[in-house]
Amino acid sequence: MLDTDTNRPELPPEIARRRTFAIISHPDAGKTTLTEKFLLFGGAIQMAGQVRAKGEARRTRSDFMQMEKDRGISVSASAMSFDFRDLRFNLVDTPGHSDFSEDTYRTLTAVDAAVMVIDGAKGVESQTQKLFEVCRLRDLPILTFCNKMDRESRDVFEIIDEIQEMLAIDVTPASWPIGVGRDFMGCYDLLNDRLELMDRADRNVIAETVEISGLDDPKLAEYVPEHLLEKFLEDLEMARELLPAINPQSVLEGHMTPIWFGSAINSFGVQELMNGIADFGPEPQPQAATPRAIAPDEKKVAGFVFKVQANMDPKHRDRVAFVRLASGHFKRGMKLTHVRTKKPMAISNPVLFLASDRELAEEAWAGDIIGIPNHGQLRIGDTLTEGELIRATGIPSFAPELLQGVRAGDPMKAKHLEKALMQFAEEGAAKVFKPNIGSGFIVGVVGALQFEVLASRIEMEYGLPVRFEPSQFNSARWVSGDKASVEKLINTNKQHIAHDHDGDPVFLTRLQWDIDRVERDFEGVKLTATKEMMV
Repeated sequence: MLDTDTNRPELPPEIARRRTFAIISHPDAGKTTLTEKFLLFGGAIQMAGQVRAKGEARRTRSDFMQMEKDRGISVSASAMSFDFRDLRFNLVDTPGHSDFSEDTYRTLTAVDAAVMVIDGAKGVESQTQKLFEVCRLRDLPILTFCNKMDRESRDVFEIIDEIQEMLAIDVTPASWPIGVGRDFMGCYDLLNDRLELMDRADRNVIAETVEISGLDDPKLAEYVPEHLLEKFLEDLEMARELLPAINPQSVLEGHMTPIWFGSAINSFGVQELMNGIADFGPEPQPQAATPRAIAPDEKKVAGFVFKVQANMDPKHRDRVAFVRLASGHFKRGMKLTHVRTKKPMAISNPVLFLASDRELAEEAWAGDIIGIPNHGQLRIGDTLTEGELIRATGIPSFAPELLQGVRAGDPMKAKHLEKALMQFAEEGAAKVFKPNIGSGFIVGVVGALQFEVLASRIEMEYGLPVRFEPSQFNSARWVSGDKASVEKLINTNKQHIAHDHDGDPVFLTRLQWDIDRVERDFEGVKLTATKEMMV
């Protein structure tokens, strides 16, 4: 496996065999179905679920919240570990719906590569583009899977051109489809000179493979009808002249993406993609931190929280912090320092995830994602280390784009509501602001669907019906700057000031004019739309 930095020492074998990646896509491109097939081929489940199937076949393993099962969308990122070949895959499934993009942005700080899923009929869609930009900021290697080739889809060259133009990245075909829509019968594996034939009868069967020695092998004609063969050979010749050959170093640097074609629902092309992740995906990479970066081969354990999920098990009021290990060899029962509070924490029951199933993790290595059940000590952005006060950086929190007031259906239960809201704020599911004047709370989210999810979760998990009401404010900015200026701003704009769940001051605004006015009248005060989690 090529390493991006030749001066870096070789990783211990147990760490080098980790591949930690996320799947990104626009809603409905087939990301959750692909996740299920990964688990199927990794031997982790016996029958893959589909988001839109009937009955038992509908139970996807990675969508565990009631609302996800009802609506057929993924709203929270989930992590899964499984073995493939001699490697350990750590896969983080992310919500594709743009209303939950903040969860996805944070997840991308915890992975070393991304698999981009594109719908063959729609090409690059808006959410794919947004998520791609985040990967670009972090120079993440990207592998592309063009899904739904068994439905009517666009011309292959058109799709490749669109990726190159819209995302400004070189595309190299790792496989080439034979026929599209009803005629789609399989792909030619360009990396191994193999013909992969799709079985439409059984969706959970791995494709039949025929070894071919080059494109002039007469065996091709035995399997591929003449009219499809002619077009396929023509297209492939053109592709080889127009498109670059695969360069593993370029893939690792994030400048080139190999593309596989297939149909996740028919289990087709998935195994080739998994081989691609194994061969071209990076080993665990160094993690940005202050005062220095954390290298994966360091002996001492360090890890950071990129997600908190409350009430994963409705029978227990539990909260699980998802921790990406950045270095070292973690063993159950270890005492780690919680850098924000500088207190030691014994990690006695860490878990490994197989979607909603979990098992106790006796050990884990750099690159792995473990869950640490806790009662609110761990928040997004926290770092755990073996003593050294080092803090992982670059985990963003974004200003909400929609603000609403919230009231409990029963006024006597205001205390319960406060507890529920604080829990969701710490989980990163919403921003909760307590205005300095007046009672009640203002809840801020990135997308309107989040209000529905919050209302449904507060009712299910706390037995508390709530209603959201329009707020006079429509945006929030975090306030920072020298102490005297910040206090002056707070004292002269009391009706605009609130505090978030960390107690940090926030300026609530109605218009852009309010923000301009503050920056003009209060020198030394800065209003920002993002806040790095838990400084």
